[in-house]
Amino acid sequence: MQELDKDFGVKIRFTGEFLIIYSSTSYPPDLEIFLKDLVELKRRKGILLTRDEIRTAIQYIKQGEYNKLRGTFSEIILISPKGKRIKPKTPGQKKYIELIRKKDMVFCIGPAGSGKTYLAVASALSYFLEKRVNRIILTKPVVEAGEKLGFLPGTLLEKVDPHFRPLYDALYDFMSVEKVNRLIENNVIEIAPLAYMRGRTLNDSFIILDEGQNTTNSQMKMFLTRLGFNSKVVITGDITQMDIPNPRDCGLITAINILSGIEEIGIVKLDKEDIVRHFLVQEIVEAYEKFEEKKSKS
Repeated sequence: MQELDKDFGVKIRFTGEFLIIYSSTSYPPDLEIFLKDLVELKRRKGILLTRDEIRTAIQYIKQGEYNKLRGTFSEIILISPKGKRIKPKTPGQKKYIELIRKKDMVFCIGPAGSGKTYLAVASALSYFLEKRVNRIILTKPVVEAGEKLGFLPGTLLEKVDPHFRPLYDALYDFMSVEKVNRLIENNVIEIAPLAYMRGRTLNDSFIILDEGQNTTNSQMKMFLTRLGFNSKVVITGDITQMDIPNPRDCGLITAINILSGIEEIGIVKLDKEDIVRHFLVQEIVEAYEKFEEKKSKS
């Protein structure tokens, strides 16, 4: 509660079932609503907010927009075998999760740290653990190797391993290394370059295409048409970090423009308000946005 005390000049104390706010000055009405929500989350669901979640709430309270955030912290995506509660932390992330649940295909674009990949992997594991799909497929375009990996030494996994570290990191955050590796060995979780999706029909699967901004139009079309029965596809990307030679050929941007009118396809755009990494990441994104805007005007 130190963050609340410092930001709003109040002293907050819990005494049994009562919450008391001491203050010599006025404070935002949303602060009291938030504190009541804290008590209800703990009492009814046993949920304690993290320091980062409290900082997020403080930002919305200061802007008088806490109502947008209400209900977000109680939305549990997954309770991992490690006992970790995975949940959205911003209204944008909540919308993202809702779309994944409602639609068979979802596009999500947003800056680094906005939870695009992390929440998609959490959702995939949730579907698998609930036996709603039989396997999880994680793929991405390997631009640096041109997807022509034969000249590199080692096995396929060794060749592409550095490019897939973010996906491994997300998996290891939810499950033990041993459990993840066992699922990979049994082909329950498949991690492969986008080129290896060609010619396949993927049934009973939760499929995630990461780094979608680095696909070409032909690659994206190939991937989207892999969707089989009882499967769900999530495509993530950051259109400000493209590595393909010609940005006009960006498969992610083209696909969103072409498919936006299809009701059963969900599209969500996260922004810097959805960044949930270290607070400096949000400031870095804002600084770069200002730099790019200034550069475009000069």
